[in-house]
Amino acid sequence: MRCTKSILGLLKRPVVVCSCLAWISVCGPQAGIEAQSVDGTERPIGALRMKTSDKSLAAAFEWAHRQALAYAFSGDPVGDWYEAALPGREAFCMRDVSHQSMGAHALGLSGHTQNMLRKFAENISESKDWCSYWEIDRYGLPARVDYKDDTQFWYNLPANFDVLDCCYRMYLWTGDRTYIEDPVFLNFYRRTVYDYVDRWELSLDRIMTRMRILNIRGRFDPQNRFQVNRGIPSYDEGAPDFVVAADQLAVQVAGYTAYARIQQLRGNDEEAQRFLAKAREMKAFLNDVWWDDDNRRYYSHLNEEYDLVHKGFSRSIPYYNAHEDGIKLRSVLNAIVQGIQESPGMGIEGQSHLPEILYRYGETEAAYGVLLDVTRNRRSEYPEASFAAIGAVVTGLMGISLEVHPPDEALTWGGYVDRILTTIPGLTGSTAWAELEHLTIRANVISARHEGTTRTILTNNSGPSLLWKARFPGSFESLRVDGRPVQATRDEIFPGGPEISWVTVTVGAGEAIEVEVSDSRSPRS
Repeated sequence: MRCTKSILGLLKRPVVVCSCLAWISVCGPQAGIEAQSVDGTERPIGALRMKTSDKSLAAAFEWAHRQALAYAFSGDPVGDWYEAALPGREAFCMRDVSHQSMGAHALGLSGHTQNMLRKFAENISESKDWCSYWEIDRYGLPARVDYKDDTQFWYNLPANFDVLDCCYRMYLWTGDRTYIEDPVFLNFYRRTVYDYVDRWELSLDRIMTRMRILNIRGRFDPQNRFQVNRGIPSYDEGAPDFVVAADQLAVQVAGYTAYARIQQLRGNDEEAQRFLAKAREMKAFLNDVWWDDDNRRYYSHLNEEYDLVHKGFSRSIPYYNAHEDGIKLRSVLNAIVQGIQESPGMGIEGQSHLPEILYRYGETEAAYGVLLDVTRNRRSEYPEASFAAIGAVVTGLMGISLEVHPPDEALTWGGYVDRILTTIPGLTGSTAWAELEHLTIRANVISARHEGTTRTILTNNSGPSLLWKARFPGSFESLRVDGRPVQATRDEIFPGGPEISWVTVTVGAGEAIEVEVSDSRSPRS
């Protein structure tokens, strides 16, 4: 059923938050009551909860939780879906779904995401030069604002790779084998890495000499916005004065890697190795040719004269894990922090995913500030803001992620499993403690509590035993597991980055394990 409460009403309603926790009241009868079955696992919609000592964080989480669920719908011709485009369009686009998917998963909307991704996958076609529909409305039709016919439509070329990468990530978090077995998805993946790359001249031997405008059918009209924008080689939709941008190369690194990992899961090792090599080659090219050593920063665009130029900082490179560590990653992180300070009112599309990047690389103070700003941005009604905020809380502030080992490495590196649950507290001095409850990861439902950056309690509420890598900022010889000292492994978040210490423990079904760095105690509720 469709949620009938007004979005504007939700935005204007005052938020009342208890000083010790954020207890969510969300829009619509589906929230926290209905459930989706994904790969046989029930996922209650809206069950995610956060408790925290931090009033500002509690308010931000409550707003994002309620706002995101207000954009989730069932019962329309397209099937289950959520808004992932400009508000009011009643539609979802490839880029936004890919970037909202983590927050959607945490909220129990994995089935919505899978349905939308499959709609993109099933609409790839040769007549559109192996593009899909950039934006689909609630009737299951291409949004008319972006589409006239198969020869005239709006399309950003990173989209296919973004969707491919998203499908792999959603497989990891849900365990839904549809992503690696459904012929519709498999056709989309293969068409993307072969036919799409060829048709749009995105291979390494052609991408630096390609034309900006390709595959025009009929007489070219420079005033026809669909012809001009049918194949933008970037998510940069500003002046069309470039041939390709850095985000196109970065997302291809992620897309090739995702395709290779899917092939590994399917037992196609030769194909997997082929595309792991392509991913390495594209990443090396990006970090060599697109790196300006004199100015110690990445180039962002290849202009129409085929010169590499700077038109802003390339936050997409670490977002897609396409960077080299050390000075190159540090240059982007510094540029992001500087950009936040100089342009606090930046566009919500770019701002919404900065917390995820900053948390990932240990910039917790900056990440926390942007996370709060995203929920208070003048354009915070843009769906990406609320979904991205939820995603950043889960993977960033709470530091919950999956360490994945390909099948051929699981026995050696993965403790005989292909994935390990990892945590690292991303709390700052503003947050004494924070607890996240009812997060579904495959067949498990977990809760995690951080007390400062020195203690984490993980509860395996339901599901099979899991391996947990408990990580903490700082260098420690040992950590205490339920009060017992255990030798720690010391490492870095990334080479040259902040030091961390960790231990790996097994958490049985229904079990809660506490890991801490010292005997000091943070306040409890």
